[in-house]
Amino acid sequence: MIIARAPFRITLGGGGTDLPSFYEEHGGFVFSMSIDKYMYIFLHALPVTHHHSIIRYSEVEYVSSIDEIRHPLAREVLRLHDVHEFVEVTSMADLPARTGLGSSGSYLVSLLTAVHTYKKRAASQQELADQACHIEMDILKEPVGKQDQYMAAFGGFQVLEISRDGNVEVTSVPVDLTMASELVTKTRMYYTGVQRSAKNVLVSQDEAARERSRPDHKQVVESLERIKEIGRQIRDAFEARDLDTFGQLMDEHWKYKQQMSPRIGLTVFDQLYDEVKRRFGVLGGKIIGAGGGGFVLLYCPNQARELDAFMAEHNMPQVDMFPTFEGAKIVSDIGN
Repeated sequence: MIIARAPFRITLGGGGTDLPSFYEEHGGFVFSMSIDKYMYIFLHALPVTHHHSIIRYSEVEYVSSIDEIRHPLAREVLRLHDVHEFVEVTSMADLPARTGLGSSGSYLVSLLTAVHTYKKRAASQQELADQACHIEMDILKEPVGKQDQYMAAFGGFQVLEISRDGNVEVTSVPVDLTMASELVTKTRMYYTGVQRSAKNVLVSQDEAARERSRPDHKQVVESLERIKEIGRQIRDAFEARDLDTFGQLMDEHWKYKQQMSPRIGLTVFDQLYDEVKRRFGVLGGKIIGAGGGGFVLLYCPNQARELDAFMAEHNMPQVDMFPTFEGAKIVSDIGN
């Protein structure tokens, strides 16, 4: 039994600039952190008495060949690495899928980590991320960027600079435990209860950035250029240990994000946002992910406990999280 895990992530700046439709023309810049919430993969070679593989997630599949697997990520990882013998693959996660934390990237990288161990093939963080991007972007043609896969593989606080040819340069931003603790004290994450795929938001953004004839092309590209610049400023604020500036930049980032698509945002959050800024001194906030929902992040330097109580009254409980400095790893390898 092999157990692998990969962390979820929260984008701190530059979100959306990691899509090919943008970075192939302008280059991408994302600053992100991984958190201590994980996707776990359990991979087990089945004995000869079994005549099928088992894929367990929200459903259970019993299949006699890779081609029969309906779960696209599991199918393509096993196909890429020629895992034709019968295995059992089970996934478990600390937080729900479709909530904006990069769960598909974490699933891919975690399963790839397990399969590399199963096949006794060493793989670097870069190789794991590149393989995950290849599966999701090239094979499955999903409208995603490169952030989730790289953050799941590398972990920590990372800047991803994406060149026009798609090459990703990963640079760590130095954040010690004192600063990480301050960040968690002032930056609160709340669960909205909303689960919806970011796919529609990303498809709309992708098409607008790619098709110059669309009426919203210029607005989307200009917003992403500004979001990229704000991402660099947020990186600089972290390097200067100036978290209040990060909070203020989050507010500016959110305004540009909203300009990109009418699908971005949650009505309930829009209604609350001005109120929490006025009543609790919130400097900035964002809906985590592509703007589809799931979790809301608010930067509240002085009245975090009062804010927690207010959000709980609005059915948005606070979720404990802490940055993790580890990327994908093998948790256990017994009997392989």
